[in-house]
Amino acid sequence: MKPLHDIRNDFPILQQQVYGKPLVYLDNAATTQKPQVVIDAVCDYYRNDNANVHRGVHALSERATAHYEQARDALVAFIHAGNRREIIFVRGATEAINLVAQSWGSTNVQAGDEILISAMEHHSNIVPWQWLCERTGAVLKVIPMDDSGALLMDAFDTLLSERTRLVGVVHQSNALGTINPVAEIIAKAHAVGAKVLLDGAQALAHVAVDVQALDVDFYVTSAHKMYGPTGVGMLYAKEALLDAMPPYQGGGDMIRTVTFERSEYNDLPYKFEAGTPNIAGGIGFGAAVRYVQSLGVENIAAHEQQLLEYATAQAQACGYIRLIGTAEHKASVLSFTVNGVHPHDLGTILDRDGVAIRAGHHCAMPVMQFFGVPATARASFAVYNTQQEVDVLFAAIEQAHAMFQ
Repeated sequence: MKPLHDIRNDFPILQQQVYGKPLVYLDNAATTQKPQVVIDAVCDYYRNDNANVHRGVHALSERATAHYEQARDALVAFIHAGNRREIIFVRGATEAINLVAQSWGSTNVQAGDEILISAMEHHSNIVPWQWLCERTGAVLKVIPMDDSGALLMDAFDTLLSERTRLVGVVHQSNALGTINPVAEIIAKAHAVGAKVLLDGAQALAHVAVDVQALDVDFYVTSAHKMYGPTGVGMLYAKEALLDAMPPYQGGGDMIRTVTFERSEYNDLPYKFEAGTPNIAGGIGFGAAVRYVQSLGVENIAAHEQQLLEYATAQAQACGYIRLIGTAEHKASVLSFTVNGVHPHDLGTILDRDGVAIRAGHHCAMPVMQFFGVPATARASFAVYNTQQEVDVLFAAIEQAHAMFQ
């Protein structure tokens, strides 16, 4: 991996000051910043190739289509998908999960069936399954976790049965940083005939993923969590599953022929890509994937793990900090509370020192309920963060704690 100084120079936004202090951006689990190559890819599309994809025969449309489909090919290589028909562009991980719940769920889940999710899920991997259960009469069950934020796999074994139709689990928790034992979960789920969906929104920029080696059925992510644009993401699904699933939305590009009597749907992946897509976002997504590949996911993970260990040691040395999420296997996320300081107040005070963290329930309200807190402060790390920035974070926390004493 190239020197950290050079990596930081790839990200124009990091060069600014906030309230007269150098920006320390530690809200990467919410969204990552964008390198110049991603910004350039988006701008170049609008500057040079702005046209709709798949439909035009003129030069702009052909160039736009080529760049857009190159992004799909980049994702195929990045996650080791079987082929490009298995990569569906969506608005993000949230839409991808909703697509699976609506399309696959409507034809495969019935009354009396069971869906298992974990106690650490983001709301986007809870609500769509609640809706599906309400529509079908299926039952939603929750895999519990322990006080460290690790799944209780013995309880998972007990919950899993021949009635289980799908297991939906976050690969890496956005609220806790826990990395779940997904290979074991997939193998056990498949042994009872259940499908598995992994929410990889937090994981894919931090963990090397091979969907074929995992044998996962569905894998979802969002580009903006991995240095790409907002408003675009990916659903990976096994081709046989996608072939059997009905379209999620109707409109342009997802059809082959339309009459007033009937419609014939397009081939994969376009069957699930109705309407004009986020073309610039897709092209930017491809640029982000190539950027991550140029650095190496393993190198990124090693750098972030050093930062996490450094920050964890500082937090443990502070008697007034409670860590939320201390599982043995975790990455890139440090969630905590400070005695006597509400996380929202802490976030506001840190902002005045140029330190951007997240404060709230992180769209994981059941996690907050489990740990008995209204919210947590969350510092989350990316490839461009430094140990010096961690020092600035804890100096600002110390000042905030002293202020409230």
